Amino acid sequence: MTEIQIGQAKRARRAYSFDDIAIVPSRRTRDPEEVSTHWQIDAYRFDLPVIAAPMDSVMSPTTAIAMGRFGGLGVLNLEGLWTRYEDPEPLLEEVAGLTGTEATRRMQEIYDESIKPDLITERLREMRAAGVTVAGSLSPQRTKEFAKTVVDAGVDMFVIRGTTVSAEHVSSQAEPLNLKEFIYELDVPVIVGGCATHTAALHLMRTGAAGVLVGFGGGAAHTTRTVLGVAVPMASAVADVAAARRDYLDESGGRYVHVIADGSIGTSGDISKAIACGADAVMVGSPFARATDAPGRGFHWGTEAHHAELPRGQRVQFDTVGTIEEILFGPSRVADGTMNLIGALKRSMATTGYTDCKEFQRVEVVVE
Repeated sequence: MTEIQIGQAKRARRAYSFDDIAIVPSRRTRDPEEVSTHWQIDAYRFDLPVIAAPMDSVMSPTTAIAMGRFGGLGVLNLEGLWTRYEDPEPLLEEVAGLTGTEATRRMQEIYDESIKPDLITERLREMRAAGVTVAGSLSPQRTKEFAKTVVDAGVDMFVIRGTTVSAEHVSSQAEPLNLKEFIYELDVPVIVGGCATHTAALHLMRTGAAGVLVGFGGGAAHTTRTVLGVAVPMASAVADVAAARRDYLDESGGRYVHVIADGSIGTSGDISKAIACGADAVMVGSPFARATDAPGRGFHWGTEAHHAELPRGQRVQFDTVGTIEEILFGPSRVADGTMNLIGALKRSMATTGYTDCKEFQRVEVVVE
């Protein structure tokens, strides 16, 4: 890939966001009803290639159960309010009512409450009792501490999610999490991320992960680029990690690791473009924050927003547009791609002649 000279001492490569690319129609079209959006990771098959992000504004045990019944996967944040408080509803109401600069400070205070293992167990068992696939998320820093509690509670899928996760974290302060050893000893499939480059993804795949998250999560609610200067345009990131998946498939003799786009997924068009760039599924936050039945009550925030030392996220307000079911399946009452996400994905696939998501990864794209 051609590099651009920033100055005499620094070169860079050009990277593209989802807004920079477009999907090209092919010579063949299909009826949307003939298109399948199913997706399978490990032993778990889903009707939708959509994972609801583990963010308190989006996922509660109730909404995670609803996502499972709709055919997707809801991931509960096991470091969130639902595992810190017996009844977090009054606090969610309070967060929705905060104004201005007080929001970050007060959220830091609220999230300073300790995580309670018995609440982790209770929330996951509530999801299991509903008969849906149970998934919970921890940060790399908390994984060692609570992993046994999570697995003993009966989780089906374990998500290790951070702003950026590497297979080679170096620390002089504490022994870092050995991902390869941890995943090997675990009896459940692990999804880990985020990452944004071919090399980082390849190293994560070698740890034995079932899926790799691409991006830094938080999307509309994070300010990582402003605070840390760290960002990678998602179209290029997904395509690079998809290439790592191909290379690892050859290297491992046939082991397929799923690529999950996590970040900058704000509309149905972004979902289509993510899969077109090579993603097997997408992790979605902000579109579900627009739901009338989302826990955030029209507000959206991630774990970065209440970091004790360096907040790099913000509480974002959205206009609510409908229920989670309507956001997934319609009918849509807006023309901006924030409702009927699955109907739009099916129509995009049908317009280009593809019958399933795996085939759709081969669709032609152009840079606008």
